[in-house]
Amino acid sequence: MTEIKKALETGYSYSEYRELVSKLLEQNESTTEGGSQVLVDYSKLNNSRMKRLDKTTKIPSEIENEIKKIDSKVMWVVISEGWCGDAAQNIPAINKMAELNENIELKIVLRDKNIELMNQYLTNGNQAIPKLIQIKNNSVTATWGPRPSVASKMVTDYKEKHGTLDAEFKKDLQVWYNNNKNESLFNDFLGLLSAKQTEAV
Repeated sequence: MTEIKKALETGYSYSEYRELVSKLLEQNESTTEGGSQVLVDYSKLNNSRMKRLDKTTKIPSEIENEIKKIDSKVMWVVISEGWCGDAAQNIPAINKMAELNENIELKIVLRDKNIELMNQYLTNGNQAIPKLIQIKNNSVTATWGPRPSVASKMVTDYKEKHGTLDAEFKKDLQVWYNNNKNESLFNDFLGLLSAKQTEAV
């Protein structure tokens, strides 16, 4: 798909993405050009969160063993923005998994500069991020996001009952992330890695 190839031309490695967010924050800016101060404030919070998760995230041995079995090239293209809370919670762990096997290449692309790509991978009609697109042999084999499956069900159930996600839910979701320690994410990726081709790139 041409949109993926275009996005990859301006994509970032994980370290480049982290450096980009930090440098923009030094100028009191977010990854969304001309974004509001609210986005900058969220970016500051998420930057601190990612620094912590870079140091504390541990990959379970059973997940590590499965990832190390991958013997062909896989690319994970992640659509993200520095102000996104779910991205900050999950991308550090995704990067840790990618680092375990040189066959996995992680590229991060910015949503607001790749709207055409984002619109091909909507979640319930929304431009929800992070969104990961897995590519093997020039074919999209699976997608993941914008949050682990257990958390996604929490969101769906809460919206059905309350109509929207309020501050109370967002606080509860943060507590869930802290307690879950990426367990749901890791389980999701076991399925992702075994997925078959769904469409050609």
